[in-house]
Amino acid sequence: MTTFAVNPEKLKDTLAQVLGDKVKRIDVALGEINLVIDAEDYLAAALMLRDSPDCRFEMLLDLCGVDYSAYQEGRYEGHRYAVVLQLLSVTLNQRVRLKVYLSEDAPNIPTVSEVWSSANWYEREAFDMYGIIFEGHPDLRRILTDYGFVGHPLRKDFPTSGYVEMHYDELQKRVIYKPVSIEPREITPRIIREENYGRN
Repeated sequence: MTTFAVNPEKLKDTLAQVLGDKVKRIDVALGEINLVIDAEDYLAAALMLRDSPDCRFEMLLDLCGVDYSAYQEGRYEGHRYAVVLQLLSVTLNQRVRLKVYLSEDAPNIPTVSEVWSSANWYEREAFDMYGIIFEGHPDLRRILTDYGFVGHPLRKDFPTSGYVEMHYDELQKRVIYKPVSIEPREITPRIIREENYGRN
């Protein structure tokens, strides 16, 4: 469990006071504070969380994308995408998880790379894996997949085998892309029925 310099409930009240009507939802679960902000308030809230004397979240530990399209076995009716940030105040020894939901139609959000420089590569990864656009990012391009890669591999609707495969063609002296030749198949696990299996 996370150790706080202040009581999580007290920090929750402080965050609610600092951010005011920008807070869409705030709760404490398992000793951790979860804060939800609307996309249009995201950049302003990030600056307040960093600069407010009662917050001082000077460090972005992590930023990731989430695809909720298969959440709760398809019964979930909220926004498809989210961006989740883990923030740390070294000065005040406190943490907060900040979450912003984004629509499927336009998963766009402002970059926070000028608020926390560590966001740069995290945002590139979320763009590469989920297709989330971070507006104003200084160098928003793929970071984990090939530049010619088609699609975003951590989206729930992306096929496990992908769309294309590549290989180096010795005659053409370049990389060639072609449709995937992998045949999808179902694998049935082997069942061991020995009575004394695992016993000496």
